[in-house]
Amino acid sequence: MARTTSSAAKIIATDRPGKSLYARIYTAVRRIPRGRVSSYGRIARQVGGCTARQVGYAMAALPAGSAVPWHRVINHRGEISGRRAGDGAALQRARLESEGVDFDRRGRVDLRQRGWPIP
Repeated sequence: MARTTSSAAKIIATDRPGKSLYARIYTAVRRIPRGRVSSYGRIARQVGGCTARQVGYAMAALPAGSAVPWHRVINHRGEISGRRAGDGAALQRARLESEGVDFDRRGRVDLRQRGWPIP
């Protein structure tokens, strides 16, 4: 039987020694100030050595009740990315609105106004 390597193991194998990729992503996300948002791609560029999709996987891997402000990460169009199941998108929007983040009538955040880091 052939042995396969999980995508998580591949990510960790290509990571810098001493700190896992997910840990570096979570550190970057913790820096996003209250009332600001960042995109998966911006976080990936800050962290280096990963893609926006990997940032999304890291956010999805967080346990319930995590202190990492996952709700502050949205897509490059300023939209909340859809969830496979549950009410995660509604919770994300509610958390952002409680921090003063406004959405337009199309459900988008103005990244020029609320994006972090400021371009």
